[in-house]
Amino acid sequence: MAHARTPSPTVPAARAAAERSRSARRPAPRRAGLGLTTLLATLVLAGCAGFSPDGGRDRVQALARERTGLDVRTPHDEPTRAAARERVDQLLGSPLSAEAAAEIALLNNPALQAAQAGLGIAEAERVRAGRLPGLTFGFSRMSGHDGLEIERALGVNLLGLLTLPQTSRIGQQRFEQAQWQLAADTVALAAEARKAWIQAVAARQLLRQAERVHEAADTAHTLAGRMAEAGHFSPLERLREQAFRADASAALTRARHQAQATREALVRALGLQAQHGRLQLPDRLPELPARAPDEPTLEQTALARRLDLQAARQGAEASARTLGLSGQTRWLDGLHAGLVRQSTADGSARGWELEAGLPLDALAGSSTRAEAAARHAQQLQQLAALEVQAQSEAREAGSAYRAAWELARLYRDEVVPLRQQISEQQLLLYNGMLASVFDLLADAREQAQAVSGAIEALRAHWLAAADLQLALQGRSPGALGAPGPATSPAAASRGDAH
Repeated sequence: MAHARTPSPTVPAARAAAERSRSARRPAPRRAGLGLTTLLATLVLAGCAGFSPDGGRDRVQALARERTGLDVRTPHDEPTRAAARERVDQLLGSPLSAEAAAEIALLNNPALQAAQAGLGIAEAERVRAGRLPGLTFGFSRMSGHDGLEIERALGVNLLGLLTLPQTSRIGQQRFEQAQWQLAADTVALAAEARKAWIQAVAARQLLRQAERVHEAADTAHTLAGRMAEAGHFSPLERLREQAFRADASAALTRARHQAQATREALVRALGLQAQHGRLQLPDRLPELPARAPDEPTLEQTALARRLDLQAARQGAEASARTLGLSGQTRWLDGLHAGLVRQSTADGSARGWELEAGLPLDALAGSSTRAEAAARHAQQLQQLAALEVQAQSEAREAGSAYRAAWELARLYRDEVVPLRQQISEQQLLLYNGMLASVFDLLADAREQAQAVSGAIEALRAHWLAAADLQLALQGRSPGALGAPGPATSPAAASRGDAH
């Protein structure tokens, strides 16, 4: 910025004439005009950075579609929200599938829409990084014995202009990092909706099974009471039947609450409000796949496909560019270029000026560069830690999936069929008057426990499948639970203790 000169009140006429002579030798207006043209052209080019038509959402949608199989566009304005509400109503009109639950979550979950608004913030920062800061304007008016002197200056941050390509690229990388992160959130939400659906459907199955067990316990309790009154039942045997009925009642109470709790968790994942009453669930989980899919390259798949890793890599690249930029500009606090026009009583003159600041921070060791270096080192170490975590989680999720599939297959192919055969043999003994009705009831309890274990094993399999997909393509699935049902084969065989 130009600095106005203060005329001395005692300047003699000769020095005033010399000043007029120097003013006459200042740069010609033509050169100043050329500088103004260059400045305006630079400003036009610098202002070309603008908002994308889709706000970056199309890329996020493509990334999520590759990993979820769902071609869903998250609503962002009133027309798309109206279309989303119509689609949600359509999906709620029939029993919900796991894929339909994931689609509703992507269309309707407010948390995901809030994250999408964050993408708009990231794009605004990208546009701001690609545009030149505003012009600076200076004006000074000095009056004294020599008359009036007016000076006007129009300036631009030249350092910002020179570093514009780098800052623009940093802003672009930050925006791409936000896209990767939003895609990871989208994939994680779809997985969360699928898992909530699995839990809700399994809890519904287990509730029906608990109701059947409780009904059998009621029957046994009534029969035991009548036989005890007739003197055909010992007090110990009646107490055992009463204890079994109490256990069945407690299990039924827990199953009812679990069914309601898992349903509400599904409602939250789907973002339902008034429509939650229309939510219909199927009667049972999908059947177990015929074979477990082979995943020979789990670690490589996770490193190449996980969205949180891609976001971390973009952040590391942006921090590297920021570090390089701080190293190039640490000796300048600012570099301004401007056009100057000076008017006095004797005439006017035009020209240009440069103004640079030398930061004291750079002389004592730049804290800005030290901060940028520390942030870059932090990003690199976080990326390395995330890569280790991704590979480990891929191995763990693969192991959990294979174990869950094996357990579910064991229940489906061996445990439940064996219990059914035992029940058939027990019925033959009863028909031959070689077993009592209480032997039939005890066998029914054992068979019910085996069926409950099979449902829990199937639930664990589908949850492990969702965690595996998330660990390979989305982000960390969190703590991976041990596969298998809460009721083990050993526990199922203890029904005769009642």
